[in-house]
Amino acid sequence: MMSRRAILAGGAGALAAGAGIGVAASLLSTSRATTVYGRYAGDLRRPLVPLPDVRDLVRYATLAPNGHNSQPWLFRISARGIGIEPDFSRRTPVVDPDDHHLYVSLGCALENLALAAAAGGRRGEVEIAGTGAGGAAFVFSGGTASATDALRDQLCSAIPARQSTRGLYDGRAVAAGDLQALHRAAAVAGVDLAVITTRDAIDRARDLVIAGNTAQMADRAFCRELEDWIRFSPGRAMARGDGLYAPASGNPVLPEWLGSIAFALAFTASAENDKYARQMDSSAGLAVFAAATDGPAGWIAVGRACQRFCLMATVLGLKTAFVNQPVEVAAFRSELSALAGFAGRRPDLLLRFGAGPALPFSPRRPVESVIVA
Repeated sequence: MMSRRAILAGGAGALAAGAGIGVAASLLSTSRATTVYGRYAGDLRRPLVPLPDVRDLVRYATLAPNGHNSQPWLFRISARGIGIEPDFSRRTPVVDPDDHHLYVSLGCALENLALAAAAGGRRGEVEIAGTGAGGAAFVFSGGTASATDALRDQLCSAIPARQSTRGLYDGRAVAAGDLQALHRAAAVAGVDLAVITTRDAIDRARDLVIAGNTAQMADRAFCRELEDWIRFSPGRAMARGDGLYAPASGNPVLPEWLGSIAFALAFTASAENDKYARQMDSSAGLAVFAAATDGPAGWIAVGRACQRFCLMATVLGLKTAFVNQPVEVAAFRSELSALAGFAGRRPDLLLRFGAGPALPFSPRRPVESVIVA
């Protein structure tokens, strides 16, 4: 079966040939913008300077993974510390009706913030709100953080290099010592982690992903919401600073108008299911996370654990990507929970990992736009 990428590329070529010089010029302009985008993405991920200021810490926090790259967070800076609050204006209500992914995203950002602050010399501790709308903070405690913390420094150094790589991996098994390092790094109180590496269990999870994807693809509201967050061109990605940049998922760069046409032609259940099947088959293993408590505080804790797992994977030269369909479609949660050995608890995240290629980085909004007075 032809891949989605091939369909998109072929559709773009056919449309360009049919529409003539105007389309070719548009594609050339988009190609030039790709070079500019590379510089833009590199600047977002520049390393921390010694003794970074609070805005640089926020920049590192925003490099965290988050649902649809909606970046549903706001940061409040005070003498006490740096707070993270949910930005409900950036919800994705179809795929995430109870804001579960939103709070997981806050947890991922919180972990980046805590690691960067400590590595930058600021002593402090994480504080998570337990009720209401929820939120979290890194609270300064005075003094200077320890200058020697090998794990902290490893994870912090991986923040600008981490990315969600939604492509094929090479299928090679991960060494036992590396699996142990992933477990140790992801240890966060109140969060359980199951790492799945047997082929039979991966195949069972693959079938759940495909079943969940089939259900989502049949939902027009889901498809509309997803397309709203796709940025087909580098110009659009930089102007918005958010969303799912098409090349970051292995798809070609296209002008926005052409991307919408290609999306309508190529985004089908059969094509997406084939893509996910091949991606799961190429993965070395899966990680399933579950919080001890259901609600914002537990979900934030899951985000912290997941981010630590992803950063250690980056340190080890591994790639990660979310395959959360069995989490997002409630009908499949119990089967995923049983597969992970969580005794009926809600699974919060499903992540695949393995050795794979680097892809373009996703965009981020300017730091000034996420800081509130």
